[in-house]
Amino acid sequence: MLLMCLKAFVVGGLICVIGQLLIDITKLTPAKILVLFVCLGVLLGGIGIYDKLVDFAGAGATIPIIGFGNALAAGVRDAIKEQGFVGVLTGPLSACAGGVTVAILSGLAVAFVTKPKDK
Repeated sequence: MLLMCLKAFVVGGLICVIGQLLIDITKLTPAKILVLFVCLGVLLGGIGIYDKLVDFAGAGATIPIIGFGNALAAGVRDAIKEQGFVGVLTGPLSACAGGVTVAILSGLAVAFVTKPKDK
């Protein structure tokens, strides 16, 4: 158990370090880096590489945003096996519906609790 936590910490930390280095060294905006990480997760998940990292690091690989891209790819892969080409459209939504719902409801809860300020 302790070894799995250590692996998750190291892999998740390395993903975050890469993101921070991209912010510090390049002129990419955080939004572009977010899109880059999601697309990289889809690409690595689509060709089956990211699944090996998930098996190794568990939550350290699934929690960062790159894991969201992997979940999208896995949803498409599974839905295509079951539904054919229609799975390209339905797979990502069904695979990530729980996470998206939690994100939306969390944002709504924070919006009710906090007082927004104009910038």
